[in-house]
Amino acid sequence: MKHIDSFIQYLRFEKRYSAHTVVSYQTDLKQFATYFEGRYPGKPVHEADHRFIRDWIIQLMEDKVSPRSVNRKITALSSFFKYLLRENIVSTNPVNRVQKPRLAKKLPQFVGERQMNELLDETGFGDDYDGQRNRMLIELLYLTGMRLSELIGLTDQSLSLEQLTIRIVGKRNKERVIPIPKSFGQNIREYMQTRDTWIPDREDDSFLVTGKGKRLYPRLVYRVIHRYLDLVTTVERKSPHILRHTFATHLLNRGADLNAIKELLGHANLSATQVYTHNTFEKLKQVYKQAHPRA
Repeated sequence: MKHIDSFIQYLRFEKRYSAHTVVSYQTDLKQFATYFEGRYPGKPVHEADHRFIRDWIIQLMEDKVSPRSVNRKITALSSFFKYLLRENIVSTNPVNRVQKPRLAKKLPQFVGERQMNELLDETGFGDDYDGQRNRMLIELLYLTGMRLSELIGLTDQSLSLEQLTIRIVGKRNKERVIPIPKSFGQNIREYMQTRDTWIPDREDDSFLVTGKGKRLYPRLVYRVIHRYLDLVTTVERKSPHILRHTFATHLLNRGADLNAIKELLGHANLSATQVYTHNTFEKLKQVYKQAHPRA
């Protein structure tokens, strides 16, 4: 598996992929290698052809692996062979001759405006540090649309309260600047005062920290989001990413330009953002059915 190991190092140090993505690629590729070596002991994995890859995909589907997970594994395998092409280890990418399973279109879930207003305007978070931090992280996710990793990576230097902006470092270290309302800027000042009173000694300059002054970790953020969204909504997945979907959907419903939403979300291309237009169209269909006399 030496080629897989060198590819993983390439992703980690040259492409600078996130730790989560690197682990995902490593797991998928080693699963493929194990399956290949079980069929062809002693044969190097890079000699797998498109027929074998198809057999592997069929086996995954028979094992009830979801099409979405299968597609992720195919993407990892394709990236691996592209790397081998670059290193002149193979002459073709066999994955190019493999068709991915079709995915059922799944609309992003989101929380309604009324529910978000109820959460932020009427819910008691508490006056202690944990309560104020919990409110702040929910507001940050909803008012900026940032990702979980971006939230955890925020430092005090990321925020400019004079210019009312937040500088976010996204995927592949790509930076974007998000404007924030003046009222939210005041909330940030109050949060920082509370934080510095309750926790005078932080581990580093992280903006959001635990009660012990350490950088936030994903499981804590998930618990907080689930706890508070559970008070106002019945959406199936109560996760940080739901607030990112909510941010984009609410902007689009209120007439925001799709290209502007793309920039705010930090999407590399418009196709990733267009999924939110489906939510808006579903809402239009519902209004039409309710309001039109012939509907």
